[in-house]
Amino acid sequence: MSAEYREEPCRSALNRVEGMPFRWSLNPYMGCAHRCAFCYVRGFERRADRPSGNRYGLSIRVKVNVAEVLRDELSRASWWREEVAIGAATDPYQPAEGRYRLTRACLKALSAARTPFGIVTRGTLIIRDLDVLTEAARRAEVSVNFSVPTLDTEVWRVTEPATPPPRQRLRAMQRLVEAGIKAGIGMAPLLPGLSDDPVKIAEVVRAARDHGATFVWASLLYLKPGTREHFLDTVGRHWPEIAGHYAKLYENRAYIARSESDQTLERVAEMKRRFGIGDRRSQRLAPPPEAVQVLLPI
Repeated sequence: MSAEYREEPCRSALNRVEGMPFRWSLNPYMGCAHRCAFCYVRGFERRADRPSGNRYGLSIRVKVNVAEVLRDELSRASWWREEVAIGAATDPYQPAEGRYRLTRACLKALSAARTPFGIVTRGTLIIRDLDVLTEAARRAEVSVNFSVPTLDTEVWRVTEPATPPPRQRLRAMQRLVEAGIKAGIGMAPLLPGLSDDPVKIAEVVRAARDHGATFVWASLLYLKPGTREHFLDTVGRHWPEIAGHYAKLYENRAYIARSESDQTLERVAEMKRRFGIGDRRSQRLAPPPEAVQVLLPI
């Protein structure tokens, strides 16, 4: 099934966020053609009476004027250059970006305004924008989080059906790190019984280390209405032997029990210690002369 693209202007680019480590988010697109089975945005789509099941991700809104609106918002005297999270609700490097280049235009605007930002993506197209990223990283704090929850081929194909293979994402991350970008891996979400055992966790953390990851973090599967139904149906069709286990784990709740999630996260922490995850950038990007001049006292 191919996605349809709706070119629609937006009134605002930056979204105020509450209850997260960042206060602002930016999404050049709404809807995501990656169509991950576990995507928490399915829950938001259901509450908005939009498709959250098999038709989720088949209609993508393209905010054709988002870069222009963003430049205007960043130029306001009230803007204090707070960190902007890109990709919190939809992947900024999904296939549409190859045609529309809206994410690239937004990164240029953020760089010009010396505004820090973090990107979350499964898309290897980000390599195209290495020039913009390196320039932005000279002006403000920049980080790139590649989502790589598993290297298991079957789990990836079923739960992330339209994404680049995980090892391609690792190679893309390595390219960024070698260019001096702070880039690492988010093992998110780890799936109980599918990608959370010690061997599979170790495989991802070791590969992250071998590809130069500057950090690794993890989170567990989160299921709310909209996401829950689609994901449990996916598990029932592909792994019926653990469908009952999932029904119990997430019975009347969005998260699994704290005791079980803590145990899994400790496995990740143990592997990070074992493989020595740390900042392996061989170069640090110095700010451009004009940025230094701006910061000098008058």
